[in-house]
Order: sequence, then C-alpha cells, then structure tokens
Amino acid sequence: MRKLLICAAVGAAALAGPLSLQMPSAQSSTVARVIVKYRADSTLLRKQALSVAGQQTLQASALGNRIGVALGAGRAISERSHVVVARGMTSQQLATRLAAESDVEYAVADERKRILEVPNDPLYSSGPAVNTASGSGGPVVGQWYLKPPGAAGTAANTAPAAINAEQAWDITKGSPSIVVAVLDTGVRFDHSDLQGGNVLPGYDMVSEDSPGDFASANDGNARDPDASDPGDFVTAGEAVTLGCAQTSSSWHGTQTLSLIGAATDNGVGMASVGHGRVKVMPVRVLGKCGGFDSDIVAAIRWAAGIDVPGVPHNANPARVINMSLGGSVACSPQYSDAIGEANQVGAVVVAAAGNSAGHLVGSPASCPGAIAVGAVRHVGDKVGFSDLGPQIAISAPGGNCVNTGAGEACLYSMIAATNKGTTSPILNAAGGSTYTDAFDTTLGTSFSAPLVAGTAALMLSVQPALTPAQVKAKLQATARPFPTTGGTAGIPMCTTPNGSDQLECYCTTSTCGAGILDAHAAVASAAGVQPAISLTTTTPTANQAVALQSTSILGPGRTIAAYQWSILNAGTTGAAITGANDGASVVVTPTAAGAFVIQLTVTDDVGTSASTTLSVTVVSGVVTPPASTPTTGGGGGGGGSVDVGWLALLLGAVAALAATAPRQRARAVSAASRRGRSRGRSDRA
Repeated sequence: MRKLLICAAVGAAALAGPLSLQMPSAQSSTVARVIVKYRADSTLLRKQALSVAGQQTLQASALGNRIGVALGAGRAISERSHVVVARGMTSQQLATRLAAESDVEYAVADERKRILEVPNDPLYSSGPAVNTASGSGGPVVGQWYLKPPGAAGTAANTAPAAINAEQAWDITKGSPSIVVAVLDTGVRFDHSDLQGGNVLPGYDMVSEDSPGDFASANDGNARDPDASDPGDFVTAGEAVTLGCAQTSSSWHGTQTLSLIGAATDNGVGMASVGHGRVKVMPVRVLGKCGGFDSDIVAAIRWAAGIDVPGVPHNANPARVINMSLGGSVACSPQYSDAIGEANQVGAVVVAAAGNSAGHLVGSPASCPGAIAVGAVRHVGDKVGFSDLGPQIAISAPGGNCVNTGAGEACLYSMIAATNKGTTSPILNAAGGSTYTDAFDTTLGTSFSAPLVAGTAALMLSVQPALTPAQVKAKLQATARPFPTTGGTAGIPMCTTPNGSDQLECYCTTSTCGAGILDAHAAVASAAGVQPAISLTTTTPTANQAVALQSTSILGPGRTIAAYQWSILNAGTTGAAITGANDGASVVVTPTAAGAFVIQLTVTDDVGTSASTTLSVTVVSGVVTPPASTPTTGGGGGGGGSVDVGWLALLLGAVAALAATAPRQRARAVSAASRRGRSRGRSDRA
C-alpha cells in the first residue's frame, strides 16, 4: 500500500510541476537513466486526455509500481519510448529490472558519449615539418600507429594497422601498480619525456666479458643498481676484438621504453601506450655488441621478482617483461626455464619476432610462454624486415617507409625518445634529449613488441587477476584480421619460412599470428567479466551430485548481476542440472559414465556478458571386486544380492527362532532379511 501511495504522489507531483524531467525523491544521489521502449501491445500505451509528457509520467509511474521503484519520466524519443529515471541504483541495474517486464520491448542504460581524448603531445598529431635538405623532421603522420585505424593518408593521418590506443585510454590510462620491465640497453633517465615519475630505477645486469674485462659493458663495472645507458657504440678497433660491426650508439632501450612509458598529455614530445601512468623499469642487459644469454636470463628472473644470486631482491616485480632483442632460432633450455618461471609468478613475457626478412622467429620469442610479436606495414601486410612463423602470437606496426629514394623522408616511421650523442650520451641540460623522425628512423619488430607490452599493461590495469595465458588469449581473440588487399601490387601471400628471404607479403594466421593488435578491443575484453568454473566435486560419479562453482573475476568496481548455467552437451552421461541454474554455484546429476560440457554465462552490472565452458569426466558408480576377493565375512558381493555369509546367518536365525511365537518369528526373519539387503547395497560403490 505504501508503494502505491508513493507512486501516486509522484504522479500527482509530476502533473502539477514541470513535465520535462520529473525526478523521484530519495536520499541517494545516484541517478539512474534508462531508455525504455514499450511493446506495441502494452496496456501502458493506452491514450489518456493528457499531454505527451503527462502520458509518459503516468506510464513511468505505473511501470515503477510494478517493480517497486519510484520512476520519473524524462524526454520522449518516439511514441513508444522515453527516458525514465530513478535514484539509489545504477542505470544498468534499473535497465535489467525493467527489461524483464512483459510490457517492455527493451530497456537500455542512457549513457553519455564523450569526445575521444587525444593527447596534447605535439608529436602525436603530426610530426615536425620535413626538411629534406637538412635531413630532419617528420613523419607528417605523427604517431600514426597509436590512432584509430583508418584509410592511410586521410585527414586523420591514420592507417589500417593503427592499434587504436585512443579508445583504450577511454577505458583506462593505466595503473601505477603495474610495472613493465624493459630488458634492453638501459635508459637515459634525464630524457625530457621520461620525467613523469613513472620510471623506476631498475638494474644493470651486464656482467664482465671475462674476469676484470668490461669492454662490452662500457661502464667499467659488473652488475650494479645503475640501469642508465652509457652508449653501445663500437669503434673500428672494438669491432675486431669483440667480433661485431662498427656502429654509433643506438639508445635502443630509451626508444623501446618510451613507446611504453613516455609521459603523455604533458605538452611535451610524444605519447606512449601506457600513457605515462604505467610504471616502466629499465633492466640493462645489452652493451657493446649485444648481451650474453646468461645476463638476459638472469634479468628475466630478476624482473619477475625471482631472486638471482648476488643481486638484491627486486622490490617492484614486473607484470610485463618486454624484450626487443633476439638471436638464434632455437629456444634454449635456459630461456625456456626462465620464461616459464616468470609466467608462473604472473609475468607476461613479450618478445620481438626478429628482423631477418621473413626467416624463422628468433629466440627468446620462439620460446613457449613468450608472446612473439611480428611487424606489419601501415596498411596491414607484413613489412619486409619482419620474421615469420607459427610461433608468432600477434603482429603490430613496426614502421615502414614506402618510398626508398636516397635522402627521402620515411613516411611511416615510428617516433621514439632518443639521445643526440653518437657515442657517449649528451645530457638533457645540454640539449641531448630528442626523438627519432622520418630521417633518423625507428623501424623493426623491436618497436612492435612494446606496443603489445604496453597494451598488456593496460589490460592488467583494469584486471590485475589475469594470468599470462589469459592476456595472450585475449590479445589474440580481439586482434583484427589481416587484410588481403592494399599492399604493393603483385605481392604474394606469406608462406612458412623456407630459408629464403620473404619481404612484403600478405599475412596469414600461420605466419604472422592471430591478427593485428587492437588495443581498444583487448582492454575492453579485459575490463569485462572473466567467467571461470571450478569443479568442487573431487571425483564426479554417475548417479551422484556433481557441484560446480563460479570463480569468475571482475574489473575494479564491477559486480556480477546474473549467472546462467546450461548443459551444452550431456554426451553419454545423461547429465542434467538439479535445482536452480542462475546462482553462483550449480549441481549437476549424471546418470552414466562419460563426459559432459557445461557452460556458464556471467553478466556484470554494466551489462557486459561473457561465457566459458568446462568438460567434466564422469566415472562409473559400480565398483566390481577382484576375483580373489573373498565373498564371505562382509566382503563385496555387488549388485545388491545377498552374499553367502549373510545367507548362512539368515538360516541360523530362522532355526533358532522356530520355537517362538509366529509373530515374533516373522519379525526376526524380516529384520534379518533387511540387514542382508542393507549390507548388499553398501557394497555398491
């Protein structure tokens, strides 16, 4: 009766006051807004001698009365749909309740849409003007690889292979509780775009070449807490003694780390996938001529929080490890062990596939447990330098120039933080901080991998309970399909590596992974409910109840609104759900041995649903004793029959009671018979 009076009061107030938006009064400040559309045959649509707003007010009041919620009417949308409002619940909760009403065709949350946020970093929108004469500037498309995918050369300066980090940032800009370790040449800590407070000290894992020899390390010492990059240049003399090519310093670690963790939306330089909020931790493993496997393997373990002898414990274990490095094709046991250990403690390991022009994926990317990343051009086909193979999990932009004329500006280079020094670093105070551009290019799978590592960090930011396997599965499941058009005329489909170079070609799922990275879709998948089923009955047995429990996980602030269990395939078991199928747990009763498949669909409080399945093996309920098992003295005589021992007891009881009264004798025989039958039943397992 009280509900009726409240609804009537709301209706009267609505008629007396402004009709554009009538709010029910309540203590809670939470306002739920839902668009409701009535069925064509709804009795709530009966016309009254009222204005449109008055009609909708009565409809909202009547509908609210049915569900026990005071509803106010908002603006009309059509003759059969308008907005309703309530307090004290979320829009999705209200929509769920209204959608269950027979008069309602649908009810959906009336959500806000916002302008997609674009960072104000000057290099994000477009690179500096290209100066061919001086060989500087560009690319004019800016950080094209982070934008929403679109036709190459459009006004938005996007490309089909762009990963759509913009919409991923609408879900999360990252959490400082997630650490990405970058195993590389170290970092220039003083770079102007790495001053957002998210760069951790890290560690230098580069050891000596031989006792007392630190030529490769180039820092005069062995493992130490200083992960800064002193430069990895190689002189002509060192090229001979160290056995590698003469080169200038690459500042490779600063470049790869900046793609994941450069300060973003700070009006300086570039943006990063992790938006400057995800923490990045440099772990120096490469020096002059690269780095030793032993140092890299030790760094994988240390970065993941696993202790390494002689090195202080890592107080900031990484949830993601990026390795833009590689070597031989075969995955050696030490890498397999280290990556497996890192996975076990929850670290996602991302590695570049390699840049040997379409040959087999290199190690450590080829190791089990690593997410190997190949590279695609701006239009989505394989870029010439990227390696191939079934070990690749996913591909991402790696930069490509399109044009090949001498001195021409690269059209689709990646932008990354770097240093102006050709050998030793130039301090930021002396103008050393700079960025790669269309002439000082950043190209390779080395720069595809950080895009995936950064996306994994965003995924873990919204759902830290995800396992490395779940992160990989979601990255692959949400990847965009590879295109089969748009590349250079006449290019072939990519094939299994055969020892020859494969340059530009159209990717397949067996050569370049599941597809092209879609950061928005991957993060959205991670943010939703993650359904999981736990089998709580140790040994499912025919004719016995089998208990299953939802162990689903949710994003921060989310709650589960609904469960739905169903048997997808009973197989030979005859399995059926006993009791309710809409709770956090369920009971299934199989009638025979075999296997059944059960499905759980979970819906959260914002309407996101996801499903998972579990195959359950059922064993027979009958246990037959071995032939040597005695059948007397309480042994097994299956099938419910009375064994010999109990038959003897029964006959003895009959003889002993022969002189008793008939009624007493009958009672004794009956009791003995019941005991015999009971013992027979207990032998059936």
